Amino acid sequence: MIRLVLLLILLAAAAFGVSWLADRPGEIAVVWEGWRVETTVPVALAVIAVVSGVLLLLWRLLSLLVRSPKLIAAFSRRRKREKGWQAVSRGLLAVGIGDNAAVRQARHDAARLLPHEPLTHLLTAQAAQLDGKPEVAIAAFRAMVDDPSTRLLGLRGLHMEARKAGDKAAAYAIAEEAASAAPTLGWAADAVIEARCAAGDYAGARTVLERQMAQKGIDKAQYKRRRAVLLAAEAIALEQTDPLVAREKAVEAVRLAPTLVPAAACAGRLLGAAGELRKAAKIVETAFAANPHPELADVEAYLRPGDAALDRLKRIRTLANKAPSQRESAIALARAAIDAQEFRQARLVLEPLLDDPSQRVCLLMAELEAAEHADIGKAREWTARAVRANRDPAWIADGVVSDRWAPVSPVSGRLDAFVWEVPPGVSATPILEHEAERVKAAIAAVRASEDAKIAEQKKIAEQKLAEEKLAELKAVETKAAETAAAEAATSGAAVVVAEAPVPPEPVAAGATPVSKITAPKTPDPKAGKAAEPVPVILAPPAGNGADSARARARQNGKPETGRPENAKKADAIVALPPLPDDPGPEADATEEPDPTSKSRRLMGL
Repeated sequence: MIRLVLLLILLAAAAFGVSWLADRPGEIAVVWEGWRVETTVPVALAVIAVVSGVLLLLWRLLSLLVRSPKLIAAFSRRRKREKGWQAVSRGLLAVGIGDNAAVRQARHDAARLLPHEPLTHLLTAQAAQLDGKPEVAIAAFRAMVDDPSTRLLGLRGLHMEARKAGDKAAAYAIAEEAASAAPTLGWAADAVIEARCAAGDYAGARTVLERQMAQKGIDKAQYKRRRAVLLAAEAIALEQTDPLVAREKAVEAVRLAPTLVPAAACAGRLLGAAGELRKAAKIVETAFAANPHPELADVEAYLRPGDAALDRLKRIRTLANKAPSQRESAIALARAAIDAQEFRQARLVLEPLLDDPSQRVCLLMAELEAAEHADIGKAREWTARAVRANRDPAWIADGVVSDRWAPVSPVSGRLDAFVWEVPPGVSATPILEHEAERVKAAIAAVRASEDAKIAEQKKIAEQKLAEEKLAELKAVETKAAETAAAEAATSGAAVVVAEAPVPPEPVAAGATPVSKITAPKTPDPKAGKAAEPVPVILAPPAGNGADSARARARQNGKPETGRPENAKKADAIVALPPLPDDPGPEADATEEPDPTSKSRRLMGL
């Protein structure tokens, strides 16, 4: 608008000047070498303007002819540069779509037209990466490092190639160099933090974070979160070796990020072990209210070591009231109730979750059935349902499912990458294994109880059977004794009466020992009383001295020694009453027996 106004002002001034000269034409006379030229002032000015324009045009033409070689060379360079940039643009687009043939052609054109351009080196490196030629890519990145304008780009490329090759030391060194040159570089700071965290140097990782914050590389909220993560990781690492330092760092981490679950759990454990139960409970309850997590429930339950199951149940009730509508609160309360054998409360808490149970809920029901009713069948049924139930959350980072939290991702090295979510496409989570172990323990306890009952019943049955057999043996012995007494009373059978034990007489070597028993005489019916016992000497059965010793032991009422278990009991020796024609044991052993009496004795028997 201003230019238009100025143009209008100039046109008005020119028109005013022309009109002013037209009103005052005047005269101009030029005399030169006999020539006289007369004209007016406007005409003279017009002639002067035309001549000046012609002279200026001639000068421009002459200058163009003089500078034509340089102009042609500059035009050629400009044209070549334009073609080179077009080749770089085509190559970068081809890299984006993955067209290897187009990338190679564009790289060739760019290298021919723009051999020293940084983007040409970048295109060469990316083309080599697509073709699987890491040595060419590394050479291109090193060429970029030599150029100050592309130094950081070259270091990033070398860092990526080192990570692909698995050379962690080289990748760490390159990241350190890049972080020192530019502390605000996020990839370099993250790489250095990852390497130092992997080495357990959490203090060094915090130094890098402090330097990044000093250069305004991250905002304050992000700085607090990352610092809390590093402090929590260091506290967990020092929890067993240096509890005092670990407690300080865990408390500081909770102050920076009160909802960070690992920091709150670590601080709760350490403060509980130190006896600061109120502070520990406050930290755990604050974190649980924001992020319900089973680890926080475990810390709250075992805040004071040695507490009874009912005391743990009371604390879990207080914790569940901080997040009453959360599923994790019901699960934690049910676990504590099962441990305290409050089975009715556990069943009431789990009942609202049975419409759409998760794997942990199914396993808790299996444990409840096994613990309350000792029903292994229902426990196995709930365990089978857990296979098809909804998955429970777990710690995941970049697709990796872990059973514990870590400060950096094992894949990308990103700080604070782990989140508590349901992992997609995973059949079971690590936390499920803990619940499965509880179910196994409950079923094993049921089986052990059943085995103990069966063993007790078997023992009782065996005792009853032994008592019955002993009673039967006693009955048989009593009946046999009664039968023998009855037969002796009716038929006059002799009853064996053992005399007092007599010290054994010395027996010559090779001689056969004899046993001495007493046999009663035949009762005299006329006399009205039993006959006096008459000593009878009987030869022992054939055998060695040990058999005779056992026979004497039986007669004396002493237990046998040295007798095999499978040996049969010796038949009782019964002395028959003397027959009328029997001379008895006191007869002369050398007297010849009467054959007639022998036959009569057999008939008498």
